[in-house]
Amino acid sequence: MSKQIEANTNDTAMHGVAEARRRLETALEQGREICGKVREKVVEGAKVTDEAVHKHPYQAIGIALGVGTLIGYLVALRRSRHHD
Repeated sequence: MSKQIEANTNDTAMHGVAEARRRLETALEQGREICGKVREKVVEGAKVTDEAVHKHPYQAIGIALGVGTLIGYLVALRRSRHHD
């Protein structure tokens, strides 16, 4: 009788492992699909950005300078508050 219970327990455990493996494989496949879609969007965005920079180089430089200045100011402001 005890061997029967042990066999049933092993069968249940194996079924649980198989189910977990199936769910993991499904999740991995979904992750790969999402990653592929994100990669496509990033490449598309990079191409559009590259075209915009080539069409309007001086505006791109101005925007980069402005954003860099703003980030530098915010970092400096934060550092000065932490040191006081």
